[in-house]
Amino acid sequence: MAAALIQAIDAQQHHLLRLPAQQGSASALEEVRYALGSRHPRAGTVVLEAGRWPLRLPDLRQLQELLAPLQLHLIRVAGDHPETLVAAAALGLEIDPGPPQTIAAPAPAVVASDLLVHRGTLRSGDHLQAEGSVLLLGDVNPGARISAAGNVLVWGRLRGIAHAGVAGDRNARIVALQLRPLQLRIAEVVARGPEGLPPPGLAEQALLVEGEIRIDPAAPDFSG
Repeated sequence: MAAALIQAIDAQQHHLLRLPAQQGSASALEEVRYALGSRHPRAGTVVLEAGRWPLRLPDLRQLQELLAPLQLHLIRVAGDHPETLVAAAALGLEIDPGPPQTIAAPAPAVVASDLLVHRGTLRSGDHLQAEGSVLLLGDVNPGARISAAGNVLVWGRLRGIAHAGVAGDRNARIVALQLRPLQLRIAEVVARGPEGLPPPGLAEQALLVEGEIRIDPAAPDFSG
């Protein structure tokens, strides 16, 4: 099954761009080019249904460039792959991780693969835990805690307490748009967060280097 462009019925609706359910030899961009073909849809907004396709920041940027000459503007990405959701959020796009499931968390959340995706700010007294990695689309306020056996990814300001690698994984990372927590922990190592503001436009990551927690700039796709 190939990619498909389902055109909106009127100017008040969004066009739907749907990638095939199964990945084949063609890339996502090749699939989109095929779907657009010689069509000339009405100028407007587009929602991308990415399914399980892993799309990184450069992929989504190229997709925006592909749509731009047709006066089509990507505004939302729906998908199951955590890398796709994070890359879309990095571009300021709306994201839809899919239908929520019942999860023990203080606000709506959904599981994508081994990643717990949580939408909403954690406030003082809240504690969000994950058996794998966790992606929080919101802030972690002072007095709130977030912990995971894997990575802790915060698409917002981290000002509370974060603990990655709670089961002893020393390769786990803590990533945030603004990494200013009261306390950081990776495995058994503890540190305080930096005090100055982060470089503009850059996410930051905390990771263990030679037994100490170090903070570096992080790529928006959080890969590698």
